[in-house]
Amino acid sequence: MNRLPVSKAPIFLLSLLLAGVPLRAQISSPPAATPAVAPALPQAQTPTPAQTPTPAAGQSNQQGSPQVNEPVTTLQVQVNEVNLIFTVTDKHGKFITGLKRENFGLLDDGRPPLAVLRFTQQTNLPLRVGIMLDTSSSIRQRFQFEQDSAIEFLLQILHLNDRAFVEGFDIETDVAQDFTNNVDLLNQGIRKLRPGGGTALFDALYKTCKDEMLPLQETGAVRRALILVSDGDDNYSRVQESDAIKMCQRADTIVYTISTNISPSKDKGDDVLKAISDATGGQAFYPVKLEDVAIGFRNIEEELRSQYHLVYRPADLKMDGSFRTIYLQANDPRYKVRAQKGYFSPRPPQ
Repeated sequence: MNRLPVSKAPIFLLSLLLAGVPLRAQISSPPAATPAVAPALPQAQTPTPAQTPTPAAGQSNQQGSPQVNEPVTTLQVQVNEVNLIFTVTDKHGKFITGLKRENFGLLDDGRPPLAVLRFTQQTNLPLRVGIMLDTSSSIRQRFQFEQDSAIEFLLQILHLNDRAFVEGFDIETDVAQDFTNNVDLLNQGIRKLRPGGGTALFDALYKTCKDEMLPLQETGAVRRALILVSDGDDNYSRVQESDAIKMCQRADTIVYTISTNISPSKDKGDDVLKAISDATGGQAFYPVKLEDVAIGFRNIEEELRSQYHLVYRPADLKMDGSFRTIYLQANDPRYKVRAQKGYFSPRPPQ
C-alpha cells in the first residue's frame, strides 16, 4: 500500500510554472528583479555571451598597445540553476507521463522563478543510487528477502552511465561496495552483509548522505537516490531525525523507503520512514507480506524511469545557505506531484 502526500496549497498559484525533485543551486551573478505577477513560462533559452568589439588588424586598443599582444583574462561565472526531478501520479498511484511544462505551477521560496531553462520528460539522467539495508538484529528473519530483492533491483535498474553502492547499517555503517557499475561486485557486497546489533538509522542516513552523496563531483546533472530498507525503528542514534533529513536535502538526494514491518498495524517506525521520504521527494512502501519487499523495489525502479526534469533560475537567490521551499503543483487536480520540499541555497565561496 503506497501513500502519497496530498498538497493543500492554494490553487491560485501561477498556472504556467513548474518544478519538482532533487536540486542543486550553483553560484552565479545576482538575479534580475522579480516581476510582480508570475509570467507564463518562457521558452527555454541558451544564454548568449556578451559580444566584445574586436579591433581591426593593426588597430591599437585604448592603451595604445596592439590588441594581439594583450593578455586574455577569462572569467567563469556559474549560473544559479536548480535541477529538479519530480514524479506525477494519479489518485491510484499510476505514473503520468507526457505532460508539458505549461501543465504545472511552481513557486520557489514563495516566488515564481526568473526563467525556466529546460524541461524534459522521462529523464535519462545518470543515476547515482545507494542501497541501505538495515542489518540490526530486529530484522534477522527478513534479511535474506532484503538481499535478494536488492540484487534483482540493481540488475534491472543500472544502465551504462549509472553507478550504485551498497551498505548495511546497525549501530555503525558498513559500505560493502562503493560506487560502481559492476553488478557482480554489488552482488558480492550485499551477500557479505550480516545482521546483528542495535539500530542507528538517523546516524546512518546522515553519514551516508554526507560521505557518499554530498562529495559526488559530476560534470553534469545526475539523479541521486537512496533506497532505505528498514522497519524504521531507531534506538541508538546521536543525531535527530530532522538533522538526517536536512543532510539528505543538502546532498540533493531523494530517499525511497521500504518498510520491513509486515504486522497488520503501522507503528512509529512506519511514520518515520514516511516523513523521510516525503521531505526528500521519495515515497514510502509498506509490503503486506515479506515477499512483497521485492514489489517495493520494482515500484521504485518504474518511478526512476518515469520522472520529469526541470531546470530553472530562482528569483532573489541569496548566497546565505538558507533553506528555500519549493511548491510544485499540477494544474489538473486529478494529478499529484511528488517533489522535494526545498533546498539549501549556496554560500559564497570562501
